[in-house]
Order: sequence, then C-alpha cells, then structure tokens
Amino acid sequence: MTTITSQEMNFLIFRYLHESGFTHSAFVLGYEAGLYKSSIDGNSVPTGALISFVQKGLQYLEMEANLNDDGTEVDGDFSLLQPVDLLTKDMMELRMMIKEKRSKVEREKEKEKEKEREKEREKEREREKERERERERQEREKERERERERVERERDREREKEKEREKERERDRSEREKERDEKIKVKAEEPRGAPSGDQMEVASGVPLQGNEISHADVTILEGHTSEVFICAWSPSGSLLASGSGDSTARIWTIGDVLPGNSASAPKPLVLKHFKGKTNEKSKDVTTLDWNGEGTLLATGSYDGQARIWSKDGELKNTLNKHKGPIFSLKWNKKGDCLLSGSVDKTAIIWDAKTGDVKQQFEYHTAPTLDVDWRNNLSFATCSTDKMIYVCKLGDTRPVKVFQGHQDEVNAIKWDPTGTLLASCSDDYTAKIWSLKQDRCLHDLKEHTKEIYTIKWSPTGPGSANPNRDLVLASASFDATIKLWDVEQGSQLFSLTHHSEPVYSVAFSPNGEYLASGSFDKCLHIWSVKDGSLVKTYRGSGGIFEVCWNREGDKVAACFSNNTVCVLDFRL
Repeated sequence: MTTITSQEMNFLIFRYLHESGFTHSAFVLGYEAGLYKSSIDGNSVPTGALISFVQKGLQYLEMEANLNDDGTEVDGDFSLLQPVDLLTKDMMELRMMIKEKRSKVEREKEKEKEKEREKEREKEREREKERERERERQEREKERERERERVERERDREREKEKEREKERERDRSEREKERDEKIKVKAEEPRGAPSGDQMEVASGVPLQGNEISHADVTILEGHTSEVFICAWSPSGSLLASGSGDSTARIWTIGDVLPGNSASAPKPLVLKHFKGKTNEKSKDVTTLDWNGEGTLLATGSYDGQARIWSKDGELKNTLNKHKGPIFSLKWNKKGDCLLSGSVDKTAIIWDAKTGDVKQQFEYHTAPTLDVDWRNNLSFATCSTDKMIYVCKLGDTRPVKVFQGHQDEVNAIKWDPTGTLLASCSDDYTAKIWSLKQDRCLHDLKEHTKEIYTIKWSPTGPGSANPNRDLVLASASFDATIKLWDVEQGSQLFSLTHHSEPVYSVAFSPNGEYLASGSFDKCLHIWSVKDGSLVKTYRGSGGIFEVCWNREGDKVAACFSNNTVCVLDFRL
C-alpha cells in the first residue's frame, strides 16, 4: 500500500500555508521541519495539492461507508455524508448513519407513494360517486317516467269512466224522458173524472228543481286548455288563482264580473311553468296557495319545482330541491316560510324571501301527500306509508308520530287552535289526534269507501266564530259528505245528494254553509245547521276543487272540462 511520509505531509502543509497567504507561518514550519534540506521538487507539486488530497480521502471514506462489510455495494442510492462526520466518526458509525439516512429516504418515498395511491383511490371514489349519481339520476328519470305514465293511465281511465258515466246518465235521462212522455200521454187520454191519486203519481215522477242554479247565474272562466285541478281565492281582494294540467296557473280578477256574463271577465294573468311554445306535461300545476296578505302566490308543479309569483304575475323565485312532483304547498301564517311535500318522500321548509332551504325533513318511506302548518314553526305531514309525523323547524327528529291508519293517508288538517289534528285515509276512516296522547281521540268509521279530503269549520275557539261549535267535514269516494261532532266523535249528518266521488269540500267563512264538489258535475251548498241542501249547480265536467271568497258571497269551482266557475251565493 502506498504511504505518505511526514516530510511530504509537512511540504503539502507548507505549500497550503504559503498559497493561502500565511507567509510567516509557512516560513516557521519550513524552518522547523527542515524542508530546505528536502529533496522534494516544489515545481512538481500542483497548486492546492493538500486540499485535493484531503478531498479524495474524504471521498474514499464516504465510498467505504456506502459498502457492505464484505466490500459489496449496498442496495439503494449512494448517500452523501458531511465532512465533519467523515473526520470525527469511525467507519461503523458512518455506516449506521448511512443506513438511517437510507431508511429515512425509503420512508419518505413510501409516504409519497402512499399519497399517490391515496390520491388515486380518492379519484376512484369520486368516479364511483359520479357513477352512482348517474345511476340515481337515471333511476329518478325512470321513476318520473313511470309516474307520469301511471298518472296518464289514471287520467285516461278516469276519462273513459267519465265517458261511460255520461253515456249512462244520458241513457237514464232518455229513459226518464220517455217515461214522463208516456205518463203525460196517458194523462191526456184519461177522462176528466179520473181519480186524483193517479194525478199525484204522475206529478211525483217529475223531479223538483227549485234550488238548482241556472247557467245564467254563474260566471264561467275559460282559458285553460286542460283539466283545472286547483283554485284558491286571495285572502285580500277579488283575485282568484287556478292551476291546470296545461302547465299554467292563472290569476283572475272577479270583483266586477256580472253573473252569467263571462265576456265581462277581464283576461287573466297567465303564469307559465314552461319555456317555449308548447306545454310540458311534466309541469302540470298540482297545488297552489296565497300568502296571508294576498301579495304572493306559491305554486307546486309536477316537475318538482315550487315557484313564488307576485299578484301581478311576476315570477319572484323558483325553489328547486325536490326530486319528484310536489303535491302540497302551504304558507305559514307569518308569511316568511313556505312548506312543501313531495313524491320524493320529503318535506321542505323554504325561506320565502331568499328561496333557500331552511330544513329538509326525510322521515317518510313513501310519497308525501299532504302537509299542514300547526303554527309558524311546527307542522304535520302524511304519506302513502300510512304514517303521520309532527315536525318542528330546527329539530332533527319528529315531535310526535301518529300511527294507526291501515292504508294511505290522503289529507291532514289542524283545527283553528292547533291542538287537534284530523286525518283521512284510503282505509275508509277519518281520525282525530291530540299531541297529548299516541292513540287517536276519535276513530270515525261511517264511510264505506276511501276518504279523499277533510276540512275543519272556521268555528269554535281560535276562530273568527268562537261561539259556534267546531265541526269536521269528510268527503269520500262513496259519494257522501259526513259532518262530525268533534267533542263526541259522532256523526251529525250524512249528506247524500252526490252520485259520484266527492273530491272537495269547503266551509263558508261564517261556518254556516258547506260547499261540495263531485265528479257527478254537481256543486252543492248545504246548511251546516240541519244538513239540508240549499243550492245546486250542475256544470259540464267533474269538479276537483271548491272554495269560498273572504266575504262568503262567492263560491269558485274548477272542472275537468278546463273551466273555472264562479257562483254568486247572494242569489
């Protein structure tokens, strides 16, 4: 092995001191080491020889430290060491340092790889979520399409049934006309001295029409191009809103219209729920409601959107969160919140000013059919899942759960005090519930078919008519309306002049009268006091909805033949 002598080392140091400007130190070292006696040729030693020599030594140590004990190369990248470590530590320590550095580098690399793998997994999760959202969207589209087809089939069947019923009624009328003509003919052929009993029998064959209102006394509002499902008077003024299967709502001004003079009715404001020239069937207007001041109208549509309009027909806001048709829509009394219930199984409270969702309630397992405010913050919902939930804004769980119906719950209504909740169902029963107990207070079982709707009278505590008894009305597919004593849970009257399902009932503002509308095309007005029939109007189509104006002197009804009729009750 080649070695370096002390004289050679001293010469290298001497040259380093001299080259670095330490002339005096170089002279002293040269004199004391006797370098002037040395045989070394200074011209053959390159500049910076000591630095070069030390650097090469350090590199050798660094390389040795990166080898295994047997002299073989270790796995991994070459690791650099600090000069101070190379000078102050032995080979074992240097190799330990190399291993630690390599371990640290490996760990860092593994962390980077894990981060990359996590990023890839996150991307895959996002792709999976996107695929899931796409599947859900496609499923919703299919569900909407199936629902549209089902509703369309139902409508087609109802139209066919209506045609059959109309034919049947036409045959009945023809038969009655023939029978009456025969009796008149027989009467004309009888001698004058015929017994008076036979004359009474002939007279009884002619139906009495004393309380029937003629078409001349009714204002017919035309303009809709499909069935009119819903109508509602503004709580202030003379505005009447209607919603139709033609994807529009309309606001009519009724104040100065003369009965029977449809031509005098001003053109309505048309609130279009579609863009373009053609109506979109998915945007049928299914429900509407005025706010308490009568300044805003909310509409719910089959496309799952709620819309807020000014009374002048200007679209103020579109509320877009539901994923299915909206079947019920109600303002709270304060007018700052709007409540909606949808086929997507949820109910939503909206901020009426901003259109933002305040809270979405997802308790039902099937479509939500009706919603009704109890006060400005709490409300009830019902569904085809047979359940009723009482909810409150801000609470994540229902305040109360009412369970007892055996079939779909079609409608719910709070009484004027907000203490009693009425419900009706396809199980042929209506029930009255109290927040103080889980079981219903009264189970009303007199109907023989599905009950479509219920209404409380505007009487009793908490109403404008506190001295009159509170009454509940129920309307059924058995063609009857029943009035119930709320205290006893017993039937007061059964109103039986309809011959087809009754879809709507409405009490007059003073609680003295009840209007009813049926698919037998008849609008009846009854006395609540004794259950007698006061007035009748026979229209030209099935009736979906009836409602009274604020003053109680007009009744509106919407029909399946695309019209809205206004009856002046002062006649």
